Formats: sequence, structure tokens, C-alpha cells
Amino acid sequence: MDVVLLLKAAAMGVVEGLTEFLPISSTGHLILAAALLDLEGDKIKLFEIVIQTGAILAIVALYFQKLWWTARGLATEREAQRFTLNVLIGFLPAALAGVLFIGFIKRVLFNPQVVALSFIVGGLVILWAERRQASAAAARVDSVDHLGWTDALKVGLIQCVALVPGVSRSGATIIGGMLIGLSRRAATEFSFFLAIPMLFGAAAYDLYKHRDLLSAGDLPLFAVGLLASYLSAWICVRWLLRFVASHTFVSFAWYRIVFGGFILLSAWAGWIRWSA
Repeated sequence: MDVVLLLKAAAMGVVEGLTEFLPISSTGHLILAAALLDLEGDKIKLFEIVIQTGAILAIVALYFQKLWWTARGLATEREAQRFTLNVLIGFLPAALAGVLFIGFIKRVLFNPQVVALSFIVGGLVILWAERRQASAAAARVDSVDHLGWTDALKVGLIQCVALVPGVSRSGATIIGGMLIGLSRRAATEFSFFLAIPMLFGAAAYDLYKHRDLLSAGDLPLFAVGLLASYLSAWICVRWLLRFVASHTFVSFAWYRIVFGGFILLSAWAGWIRWSA
């Protein structure tokens, strides 16, 4: 396979891994990266979905001990049962909404204006949420293990907003979690756990739906993208957990606002080709 194409796959994987769990939306960044790297077509869109698996594998690796303990204790441990139930409750609303509305979303909402507006509005929401957080009392929930099922449902419903391109799944769940009383770290970690069924499910669905596009010759391309996504996500998540211990998300908010403006400029100048 073409070495240049493999390098492009690695670059796309790095972009996915670095942006998937930050509140900045991986969608807009992957669109821009694909445009700059001159990658287009249905197979590339499938590739973008599949490399999310690499990012999720990084979460599985980093939280393997907790996930393994939960799996082993599911039959007998109340805490493991509550944690699993909360993840399922948080996962189902967006999963159902995705199945029902994904066609509409791709057909109507997948355009530079919507993505740019989502970036900008999302940035403004983060600024408002952080200002509200600064004047609020101590967080009501300081750990994912103390999450109630109603909290999980609220975060799950908020996650549905992330189906709009450019909103950011992690941004919606983290900021949404903070707004309903979760600590910054608890909201961030619950966002990670919600990503496991959400992104694995999306990847499996797209692989099955577009299985006719796959061939053995694509394995090196997908493998390189997955590995790059895994490594960059692993580094990014470890950094993010340290970051939220002593920082707000204000810097990400301003980044979103500036990047949203850049998307509008890029679309106006014809730098990005948009297609569902």
C-alpha cells in the first residue's frame, strides 16, 4: 500500500485520538484534516468512524481494572450493578435518537454553517457553565460511583444534543454533567464510560452497513489509523484527567469559538468539500 496514504491514515488517527474526548468535537477536526490531506469518498467516511474504535480501546485500557472489576462483580456486587445500569441508562437515549434521526441529521444538518454554529454556541455554553460553576456550591456528586440513575438519565438526554454535527459528544456530556451537579472529574469520567458503548456501537453499525466497501487491502490503512488513534487518545485522556484537577474548560470554549469561525471561512473559501 502507498506509504503516503498510510501516513495520512496515521495523521487522521492522531486527530481523532486527540479530539474525541476533549470538549471540542472530533467531527469538525476530521472534516478539516480530510480536506487538507485530500481524502474523500465513502471509504474515508467509514474509516473516520472505525478509527473511533482505537480511541475507545484507549479508554478500555486506562480503566481496565475498573471495567474488569465491574464485569466480575456484576452478579453479586451492588456497586457494579449500579454502575452498569447507569452507563446503560446514559447510553440508550442517544443510541435510540441516533437510529431514528441519523438520516435526517446527515441530510439536513451536515453542512459548514451548522457545524460552525455548533462550535461557536458550544463555546459560549461552556463559558456560561464555567461561570455558573464558579459561583455554585460544592458539586453534589464527586465520583461516578456515587451517580444516581436520574443523573445518568439526564446526562444521557443531554448527550442526544451531540448528534448535531460539531456539538461534541464529550463536551455535551461533561458540561451537561457539571450543570446537573457532577464534579468536573466525575462528569469527565462518566463521559469516558458512556463513550464505550456509544462509539463501539456506531462503529459496528457502520461496518455492517457498509461492509461491501471493505476489502483485505484496506487492513493496513485501518490498522495504522486505529493504532495512531489509540496511542494519541491514551496520551490525551491521561493529560485531560490531570488538567481537570486544577483547570476549567474556558480555554476549550475560546478554541471552539475561534475554530467555528475558521470553519465558516474555510467553507466560504472552498477549502472544504462538504457531503453527507
